[in-house]
Amino acid sequence: MPRLSVIVPCFKVQGFLRECLDSVLGQSFRDVEVIAVDDCSPDGSGAILDEYAGRDARLRVLHLPENVGLGRARNAGMPLATGDYLFFLDSDDTLTPGALRAMADRLAETADPDVLVFDYARTYWWGGTRRNVLAHVLAECGEGTFTAGERPQILDLLMVVWNKLYRRDFVEQHGFSFPPGYYEDTPWTFPVMLTAGRIAVLDRICVNYRQRRQGNILSTTSRRHFDIHDQYERVFAHLDSRPELASWRPYLHRRMGEHCLDVLAKPDRLPPSDKAEFFRRTAEMFRSHRPPGAAVDGEVRVLEGGYAAYQVRRHAARAERELGRRALRVRRAADRRVKGGWAALQARRPLDPDLVLYSAFSHRGVLGDPAAVHRAAQAVAPHLRGVWVVKNPEQARRAGLLPPGVEHVEPGSLRYRQLAARAAYFVNNVNWSHALVKRPGSVHIHTHQGTPLKYMGVDLLGKPGARRGVDVPRMLRRADRWDHSLVANRHSELVWERAYPCDFVSARTGSPRNDVLVGAAHAGGSMGTGGAFGAGGAFGGGEAVGAGEAVGAAVRARLGIPADHTVVLYAPTRREYRRGGHVERVDLARFAEDLGEGHTLVVRLHPSLASGPVRGMGLAELHRRGVLVDATDEPYVEDVMLASDVLVTDYSALMFDYANLDRPIVVHADDWGAYVASRGVYFDVTAEAPGHVSRSYRELAWLLASGSWRDEESARLRAAFRARFCEFDDGWAAERVVRTLILGEDGWTPPAPSPAERPRAVAAQLPAQSCGHDRLAPS
Repeated sequence: MPRLSVIVPCFKVQGFLRECLDSVLGQSFRDVEVIAVDDCSPDGSGAILDEYAGRDARLRVLHLPENVGLGRARNAGMPLATGDYLFFLDSDDTLTPGALRAMADRLAETADPDVLVFDYARTYWWGGTRRNVLAHVLAECGEGTFTAGERPQILDLLMVVWNKLYRRDFVEQHGFSFPPGYYEDTPWTFPVMLTAGRIAVLDRICVNYRQRRQGNILSTTSRRHFDIHDQYERVFAHLDSRPELASWRPYLHRRMGEHCLDVLAKPDRLPPSDKAEFFRRTAEMFRSHRPPGAAVDGEVRVLEGGYAAYQVRRHAARAERELGRRALRVRRAADRRVKGGWAALQARRPLDPDLVLYSAFSHRGVLGDPAAVHRAAQAVAPHLRGVWVVKNPEQARRAGLLPPGVEHVEPGSLRYRQLAARAAYFVNNVNWSHALVKRPGSVHIHTHQGTPLKYMGVDLLGKPGARRGVDVPRMLRRADRWDHSLVANRHSELVWERAYPCDFVSARTGSPRNDVLVGAAHAGGSMGTGGAFGAGGAFGGGEAVGAGEAVGAAVRARLGIPADHTVVLYAPTRREYRRGGHVERVDLARFAEDLGEGHTLVVRLHPSLASGPVRGMGLAELHRRGVLVDATDEPYVEDVMLASDVLVTDYSALMFDYANLDRPIVVHADDWGAYVASRGVYFDVTAEAPGHVSRSYRELAWLLASGSWRDEESARLRAAFRARFCEFDDGWAAERVVRTLILGEDGWTPPAPSPAERPRAVAAQLPAQSCGHDRLAPS
């Protein structure tokens, strides 16, 4: 008997059906049967089903002699199901990779609940993906099982059938089935959820809910939408048959009113001539099922009046919204005039030579190179007043990105305009807003965000997919304000001068944020203390690590990583050939399992993917279960690097920073050709890699299991990479920026090291620092 029975009703979906079936049958979890119901589809859906059934015995096809509709097609498939759980998947939707395994694991973890609720993402016909906006409800429901009465917020989720698994014995015991007509999910979902004694949740996106441009039944203008009244009559009939559910009547009464009003308000649902009748029938039903003493307020109050009053109220609401928008535009225009005039007055005052304005990653918080420069300024030049521009200070504090005591200001505020008009120095790793006018005598220091592998600036003009949403000419106008461009190597110097043809000077300072990594590398080896990868006995270590050990150990402790584990940091970058940027190149659950005992897989997503649906595709759930550690929200990536023993990445610029640690790096380049074609790169990192290169997951697993990831060839490749790309990183970058670019100490050199600090003396081998004087010309 299979664990899961997937019932897929099919009608006029030949264009989507193969993708749906592939997403189910191609899952790594194999203990599943698929019951496909051909609802007398007039297109080629039936033939496609027979084709798939002929090559996969897990698929069984039921051809219906006549079209019966979605609900009854599901009913026809249920008697054929033999699995422990029923899953109803619409034939134009798809499962996300690893979804069935995640469901099965969660069922086992919660000891077979009656219902398992999971998450979904809307995938739009134009290529966009958006996670369910109420996904937080799943996270708030906790680890164990519950009833709807104990966690009523579970009913706030979309009341559809396909975002849940149902224990088959539970369904058969209570005789649940689907009625005919539109909105057939309503009289199934509410009775099931209210009757279930044990509900569990899976905080993971398991279904891609396709949003079709045309062909969605509920978006068809028709009187069939009147079916919603009959469906709610069935819900109330179920309540009448179950006295123990009587307390839910007020909730369902309001929910019914809201749902019907939502249908009425949709412009594409009802014919205009039928809207008055629909309103009257809704109002009659609302009155007939109103519980004694139930409050009627908010949106549903309109159902106590007539249709004419409803229309007047709708028109008034629209007019009020339009007036509000106009008033807001007027207020904003007036505010801009006031702020502009006030800022102009400030600009007449002299610059403050001790005022430094900092920002990083579009005002996210105290991060990156600007943060390292700020810390150095506090130590070296405490008379300098450093002020951070932070977009959302409260959010930054919660995320650990705004330490206590750091002076800050919000962008666009009067205080910001005052400081921006008076500051002598500006330090940022992205461009300042176009509204910031550079005053004569002010100094703009641009730190960038690492060494460039992928195309940047004007080089994006030849890559339309990569530059989507990027106004290159406007970007260059902002870059015209730069005075100094920090570089960690000659490669960066040449690229930045090519990609940003502006009048700045390259400063060979090194990357300030990498100072801590350089210090750790000179003090010792990796964090790990031993263990084997698979059967190869490859991972090991045990050397004392000295500097950086405290930070790495603290991060490990905070993330719950055993001190003796070997940590594999996996840091993939975004892809321009896929809308949204995420392409799952590695099965994270399998990767973590293959690492074996004594190892921890730590995943760090690209910042642009951190707030999208990617983590809901399985990463968050694997983190919750302790399969791996999701370190995407760790505020400082340097800390994560210090806590790791080896980096596995594809084309992330993180590899250039990580090389400063002199720890092994593996480049996983299984889609190198597609990446180069879509984004463009400045050199072939697979030919000049910082370590071994894998072209498939099998090769990646072999490299780690065999021990090749840290062999002599790996060390040789890393040494050559470090010589080229860590050229100016000597551990003094932040202080060098402060002393030479802000304090004007042109002749400053790092102090002679003590014998214990002798490794840091690589500075003596560096070329003379340009610091505004000897700009390197391309050759």
